[in-house]
Amino acid sequence: MSLKSTLCAATALSLITATGAFAADPSATITIATVNNGDMIRMQGYTDKFTEDTGIAVEWVTLEENVLRQRVTTDITTKGGAFDIMTIGMYETPIWGSNGWLVPLDDLSEDYNVGDILPAMAGGLSHDGTLYAAPFYGESSMIMYRTDLMEAAGLEMPDAPTWDFIAEAAAAMTDRDADINGICLRGKAGWGEGGAFITAMSNSFGARWFDMDWNAQFDTEPWANTLTFYKNMMDASGPTGYATNGFNENLSLFNQGKCGMWIDATVAASFVTGDDSTVADSVGFALAPDTGLGKRSNWLWAWALAIPAGTQQEAEAKQFIEWATSTGYIDLVAENEGWANVPPGARTSLYENPNYQAVPFAQMTLDSILSADPNDSTVEPSPYVGIQFAAIPEFAGIATEVSQEFSAAYAGQQTIEEALEKAQAITNDAMEAAGYR
Repeated sequence: MSLKSTLCAATALSLITATGAFAADPSATITIATVNNGDMIRMQGYTDKFTEDTGIAVEWVTLEENVLRQRVTTDITTKGGAFDIMTIGMYETPIWGSNGWLVPLDDLSEDYNVGDILPAMAGGLSHDGTLYAAPFYGESSMIMYRTDLMEAAGLEMPDAPTWDFIAEAAAAMTDRDADINGICLRGKAGWGEGGAFITAMSNSFGARWFDMDWNAQFDTEPWANTLTFYKNMMDASGPTGYATNGFNENLSLFNQGKCGMWIDATVAASFVTGDDSTVADSVGFALAPDTGLGKRSNWLWAWALAIPAGTQQEAEAKQFIEWATSTGYIDLVAENEGWANVPPGARTSLYENPNYQAVPFAQMTLDSILSADPNDSTVEPSPYVGIQFAAIPEFAGIATEVSQEFSAAYAGQQTIEEALEKAQAITNDAMEAAGYR
């Protein structure tokens, strides 16, 4: 590591070595559960420096997204104590915080500057004004597309396209002989995988999960229109087996040059333009599509670090969180890997930094985040907060089952009508059992 990089690393660690905010045990070991995406894996590569400077050892449990959610939910609800830090998001944090299952992050150091966290992220990771998880990165979703294929198709991507344009462009860019799919989208079962995508998409078609009396709405025309449009477009222009593809599978396809368009998390922008992408020099960005009803199909999310109540390593866990989600960590990654690869979407100061403003996808990411309103996500009124989820404890279980029915329809194992009928029954039965109806 160069002298300049070493100085940058020292800056990143200043929050935990200089403030003395927490009485941490330098011989302790903390265990962190996290998701197997690129930014989290990158963070693991820097934790040796954290250990070198603090003495605190870090053990990682890195899991696929659906498995991570199952493991941390089981651990926190049973007080299993397997983890000192959990990677969770905007769905779990307010619910778990209100239950007293998480340690409040209300005593982070002044140098950490909690006020610098983007309001959209801080709000989604708080309960009653108290922060319960610190965002490692924040995201919305947007369109990533091949500018060369779009040009070859004789089309020009609008900054704010409609779904009809996306379907037209997907068909025009599809070349089965060259193994190029016009579009790649999540179809994988899981409330945070394909379930998140189709829910956000449904908002733009005028659908919602519940009416104001908590009645399921899968028997309505907007939901039928959403699934029919999705399946017709993916059958015509998507990859084989799209019903089992999630974020990582589609990222791999796009980077191999096998997708004309991909609509997914804004955080993926650094990977599709990075060294592992074969099409890095031909990628453009646009807002997630709409249908003219006033709602786009982009979501709002943060992967964040939280401390389960009852951990024996609370001080050490807070020390790590201050390090990993600090501006100093952002500077550390920027110095070693470039500004395009820093964790995006979490801090206001990042988007005020001229170095980051020069990153091609920075402004579109911020525009997407700012356009997502979890308090007003549907065309018709709904009783819940959330865009790609409904922020109620029962949602994860219900939506996991519903997404399985949808994936079965995508795979041709049942009709869309059958999937929606089952979704309606699953949801209403669960809501009645939970006392909502």
